[in-house]
Amino acid sequence: MKENDVNINLVSTQSDGENLERTELFTRGKYKKTADGYVISYEESEATGFEGSITSLEVFGQKKVVLERTGSTESQFIIEKDKKHFCRYGTPYGDFTVGVTADEIISSLGEKGGDLKFKYVI
Repeated sequence: MKENDVNINLVSTQSDGENLERTELFTRGKYKKTADGYVISYEESEATGFEGSITSLEVFGQKKVVLERTGSTESQFIIEKDKKHFCRYGTPYGDFTVGVTADEIISSLGEKGGDLKFKYVI
Protein backbone atom coordinates (compact mmCIF):
# COMPACT_ATOMS: atom_id res chain seq x y z
CA MET A 1 0.00 0.00 0.00
CA LYS A 2 1.33 3.44 -0.84
CA GLU A 3 1.77 6.12 1.78
CA ASN A 4 -1.33 8.32 2.12
CA ASP A 5 -1.76 11.82 3.54
CA VAL A 6 -4.20 11.69 6.46
CA ASN A 7 -5.76 13.81 9.19
CA ILE A 8 -4.67 12.72 12.66
CA ASN A 9 -6.42 13.47 15.94
CA LEU A 10 -4.11 12.73 18.89
CA VAL A 11 -5.56 12.61 22.38
CA SER A 12 -3.11 12.10 25.23
CA THR A 13 -3.98 11.59 28.87
CA GLN A 14 -1.30 11.53 31.55
CA SER A 15 -1.70 10.76 35.22
CA ASP A 16 0.69 10.73 38.14
CA GLY A 17 -1.85 8.90 40.31
CA GLU A 18 -3.36 12.12 41.68
CA ASN A 19 -3.57 14.59 38.80
CA LEU A 20 -4.94 13.97 35.31
CA GLU A 21 -3.83 16.01 32.28
CA ARG A 22 -5.48 15.71 28.86
CA THR A 23 -4.23 17.26 25.63
CA GLU A 24 -5.60 17.06 22.12
CA LEU A 25 -3.81 17.83 18.86
CA PHE A 26 -5.01 17.83 15.26
CA THR A 27 -2.33 17.44 12.59
CA ARG A 28 -1.60 16.06 9.13
CA GLY A 29 0.54 13.00 8.66
CA LYS A 30 1.25 9.86 6.66
CA TYR A 31 -0.36 6.43 6.85
CA LYS A 32 0.67 3.20 5.17
CA LYS A 33 0.20 -0.53 5.38
CA THR A 34 3.24 -2.70 6.11
CA ALA A 35 3.74 -6.46 5.99
CA ASP A 36 2.92 -6.66 9.73
CA GLY A 37 0.41 -3.85 10.29
CA TYR A 38 0.32 -0.08 9.76
CA VAL A 39 2.55 2.95 10.26
CA ILE A 40 1.29 6.40 11.20
CA SER A 41 3.78 9.29 11.15
CA TYR A 42 3.61 13.04 11.69
CA GLU A 43 5.84 16.05 12.28
CA GLU A 44 5.95 17.32 15.83
CA SER A 45 5.32 21.01 16.48
CA GLU A 46 6.19 23.66 19.03
CA ALA A 47 2.90 22.82 20.79
CA THR A 48 4.18 19.35 21.74
CA GLY A 49 7.65 20.51 22.78
CA PHE A 50 9.32 18.27 20.19
CA GLU A 51 9.49 20.66 17.22
CA GLY A 52 11.92 19.39 14.58
CA SER A 53 11.12 15.73 15.24
CA ILE A 54 9.01 13.17 13.41
CA THR A 55 6.98 10.66 15.40
CA SER A 56 6.06 7.27 13.93
CA LEU A 57 3.72 4.68 15.38
CA GLU A 58 4.19 1.19 13.96
CA VAL A 59 1.15 -0.86 14.90
CA PHE A 60 1.18 -4.66 15.03
CA GLY A 61 -2.54 -5.35 15.56
CA GLN A 62 -3.58 -5.65 19.20
CA LYS A 63 -0.15 -6.93 20.32
CA LYS A 64 2.43 -4.20 19.97
CA VAL A 65 3.00 -0.53 19.14
CA VAL A 66 6.47 0.87 18.50
CA LEU A 67 6.55 4.63 19.07
CA GLU A 68 9.67 6.15 17.55
CA ARG A 69 10.69 9.80 17.48
CA THR A 70 13.57 10.98 15.27
CA GLY A 71 15.06 14.40 14.61
CA SER A 72 15.80 17.05 17.22
CA THR A 73 14.95 14.53 19.98
CA GLU A 74 15.08 10.76 19.63
CA SER A 75 13.10 8.11 21.49
CA GLN A 76 11.83 4.61 21.00
CA PHE A 77 9.12 3.04 23.13
CA ILE A 78 8.11 -0.58 22.60
CA ILE A 79 4.61 -0.95 24.00
CA GLU A 80 3.79 -4.67 24.04
CA LYS A 81 1.18 -6.72 25.84
CA ASP A 82 2.55 -8.87 28.68
CA LYS A 83 6.16 -7.61 28.31
CA LYS A 84 8.23 -4.89 29.92
CA HIS A 85 10.72 -3.12 27.70
CA PHE A 86 13.49 -0.76 28.78
CA CYS A 87 13.40 2.09 26.29
CA ARG A 88 15.28 5.27 25.48
CA TYR A 89 13.32 8.49 26.02
CA GLY A 90 14.82 11.60 24.49
CA THR A 91 13.92 15.10 25.62
CA PRO A 92 15.33 18.52 24.73
CA TYR A 93 17.12 18.32 28.11
CA GLY A 94 18.76 14.91 27.65
CA ASP A 95 18.01 11.19 27.30
CA PHE A 96 17.16 8.59 29.92
CA THR A 97 15.98 4.98 30.10
CA VAL A 98 12.46 4.08 31.21
CA GLY A 99 10.63 0.80 31.69
CA VAL A 100 7.46 0.60 29.58
CA THR A 101 4.60 -1.89 30.10
CA ALA A 102 1.36 -1.97 28.07
CA ASP A 103 -1.96 -1.93 29.90
CA GLU A 104 -4.01 -2.19 26.71
CA ILE A 105 -3.75 -1.91 22.95
CA ILE A 106 -6.93 -1.52 20.92
CA SER A 107 -6.64 -1.07 17.16
CA SER A 108 -9.29 -0.90 14.47
CA LEU A 109 -6.82 0.25 11.81
CA GLY A 110 -7.54 -0.85 8.28
CA GLU A 111 -6.82 0.26 4.74
CA LYS A 112 -9.01 3.35 5.11
CA GLY A 113 -7.77 4.39 8.56
CA GLY A 114 -9.39 3.74 11.91
CA ASP A 115 -8.71 4.21 15.59
CA LEU A 116 -5.79 3.28 17.79
CA LYS A 117 -5.85 3.41 21.57
CA PHE A 118 -3.01 2.27 23.75
CA LYS A 119 -2.37 2.70 27.43
CA TYR A 120 0.98 2.14 29.07
CA VAL A 121 2.81 2.64 32.32
CA ILE A 122 6.28 4.15 32.56
